[in-house]
Amino acid sequence: MSSSTTTDRGDVLVKAGAVVFLIGAAATLATFVPLFLHLTPLPTAAYWVSMLMPLGLALALTGMFRESRAKRPAKS
Repeated sequence: MSSSTTTDRGDVLVKAGAVVFLIGAAATLATFVPLFLHLTPLPTAAYWVSMLMPLGLALALTGMFRESRAKRPAKS
């Protein structure tokens, strides 16, 4: 019973990490486009939102490690 709960937590972390990563990727694109098109750069807050990309990656990797540990057979 506890292994399915841990797996569920891992799944939730992977899904949340994917969403956070996509938000960060969109913010990264939004901040770099004005630089390449020689437009006015976005405010500093937009660059901070870009930092969600590595945070999302870390969340997803943590969820994947939790899932793999939950599926591993217990040592006796």
